[in-house]
Amino acid sequence: MTKIERPQVFAMARPSALPLPVRDDVHAYTKPSVFDRWSDEAAGVRAVERGDNVITMFDVIGEDFWSGGGVTAKKVTAQLRAIGDRPVEVQINSPGGDMFEGIAIFNVLREHPQQVTVKVMGMAASAASIIAMAGDRIEIGSASFIMIHNCWVLAIGNRHDMQETSEWLEPFDQAMVDLYASRTGQTTQDIAKWMDAETYMSGTMAIERGFADELLASDQTTTDEDAKSRDREVNDLRAMELQLVSAGMSRSAARARINKIKGTPGAAPAATPGAGDDWSGLTGLLATLQP
Repeated sequence: MTKIERPQVFAMARPSALPLPVRDDVHAYTKPSVFDRWSDEAAGVRAVERGDNVITMFDVIGEDFWSGGGVTAKKVTAQLRAIGDRPVEVQINSPGGDMFEGIAIFNVLREHPQQVTVKVMGMAASAASIIAMAGDRIEIGSASFIMIHNCWVLAIGNRHDMQETSEWLEPFDQAMVDLYASRTGQTTQDIAKWMDAETYMSGTMAIERGFADELLASDQTTTDEDAKSRDREVNDLRAMELQLVSAGMSRSAARARINKIKGTPGAAPAATPGAGDDWSGLTGLLATLQP
C-alpha cells in the first residue's frame, strides 16, 4: 500500500525574510518609555505551563549587559536544533530591544520546518513584535499588547550624517510595513500611520487588525511576583543607560556612571542586578535627564 504524505498545514503562508543591516555604527534600541510601560503593565507575566517544545522570550531582544541574558538569534537557533523537526511554541513577554537582532530571530523562526505558534503572554513590543509575526498562528492575552513603531536608533554626527542615517533606515521601516501588511491584510498606508504613532494594540484590537488570530485562555497566564520584581529592577537600569546615551554618553561611559552611582564601580553584572545596592543617587540622575 502506498503511503500518502500529508502536506504541512500552516495557518497562513510563511512571510518573506527581512533584510539584515550592513553597518556596525548604528544600533536600534527600544525607547526608555517602552521599558517603563512594560515594567508597569507586563513585567513578570509568565505561562502557567511549559512543554519541551517551547521557546520562552521573557527578556529584552539582544544580549543584555545588565542581566547577562537577553534573547539572541544564536540562542534561538540552538533551542530549535534541540527541539528538532517538531511544532514549536514561542512564548513572548518582551519590551523589545535590538531591532536588528529581532529581524535575525524572525528569519531563524520562519525557516523552521514545522508549525510555529506564537503566544503573546504580556507584551510584544518593538523588536519583539517583529518576532511575533513569524508565527503561523499568533495567540494573545486579552490584557496583553503588541506595539509597533518605526526603527528607533541612536546616532551621532552632523546634519549630513543624520541625513545619511535617515536614508539608510528607510528600507528597514518599509520592510516592517510590508511584513505587518502581509500578515494582517491591512493597507501599507494604515500600517505606516500606526508605526508613525507608536501604536499599542490590546489583545482584541490586535485580533481585529490581523496582528493575532485568537485570544489566550485566561488560565494560561500568571504573574510571577519574584520575576516581576527582578524585571523592574533591571528595566530601571536599561532605561537609565539609554537616557544617558541619548544625552551624548557612550554606552561604556553610561554603564560606568550607573555602576558608580550604585556604589559598585567596575562591578560585573550580577545575577540579581540591584541587590544590596544604594539606589539613592539614581533618582537624582534621572531627574536631571527629564525634559
